[in-house]
Amino acid sequence: MTILFYLILGLIAGAIAKLILPGKQGGGILATIVLGVIGALVGGLLGNLIFQGEFSLELSGSWFWSLITAVIGSLIVLLIYGAVARRRA
Repeated sequence: MTILFYLILGLIAGAIAKLILPGKQGGGILATIVLGVIGALVGGLLGNLIFQGEFSLELSGSWFWSLITAVIGSLIVLLIYGAVARRRA
C-alpha cells in the first residue's frame, strides 16, 4: 500500500469513526487524518494478528475489508484519545 492510500483511507476511516462515536474529541481535519492513519495501522495489525496469525502492519485484502479494519482501529484510537483528553482536563 502506498502512503497516499493510507492518507486517503485514514481520512475516510477517521471521519467514519467520528460519525460513529460523536463527542468533543476536538481537532480538525488534520487530527482526523492522523487518528485515522494511526487507526488504519492499528486495525491492520489487529486484523492480521486475528485472521492471518502474523504480526504485520500491512493492510491486506480488498479495499472494503481494509476500510472496515481501519474504522475499527480508528474507533479504538479515538476511544483512547478521548480517555486521555478527559484525564488531562
